[in-house]
Amino acid sequence: MPRPREFDEDRVVLAVRDAFWDQGYAATSMDDLLRVSGLGKGSLYGAFGDKRRLFLRVLREYDDANLRGLRERLGSAARGVDMVREFVLGVADDPTGAAARRGCLLANSTAELATSSPDVAAEARRSYEAITAILTEALERAQREGDVDPDAYAAEVARAVLAAQLGVVALGRTGMDVAVLTEVARSALARLLPAPSP
Repeated sequence: MPRPREFDEDRVVLAVRDAFWDQGYAATSMDDLLRVSGLGKGSLYGAFGDKRRLFLRVLREYDDANLRGLRERLGSAARGVDMVREFVLGVADDPTGAAARRGCLLANSTAELATSSPDVAAEARRSYEAITAILTEALERAQREGDVDPDAYAAEVARAVLAAQLGVVALGRTGMDVAVLTEVARSALARLLPAPSP
């Protein structure tokens, strides 16, 4: 009979996630993971497998949490267009710019690993397709509410909104001033969200 785990698995996963998020996959060593998890090598490997398997688990859990959050925001938004705007403008929400400089774990990981890791590329496609579907729902709702041109193809606009948000994330990683980043996001939204004809 296996012994019960003597550590908080959720706490370990969050600590490991933050190490990968702050340093990137390649720059995060096993020693870093042992230090932040507080586990010995045998316990870490026994519970989570090697560094790659642990990273893929962390990335999947991060993506799933983001998707749940987006669904909740869509459900609670006063208007569909508000959720779309929040999705793009949220990158610059932190006035210190720290969140923008940290970026998004999925976007960071995709930039670092997608060309060399089919698993990361597949996870990115899965997550971005799910985000596009949620944005499409929000835009279709915005069309019904009269905030977006009813003749616009919502799925195409959703993909463009996602591309704009990823661009804002990339610019935020450079340390761009938050006020400028916000203006970039607003400008992109003004061009991407076609208003209904008068």
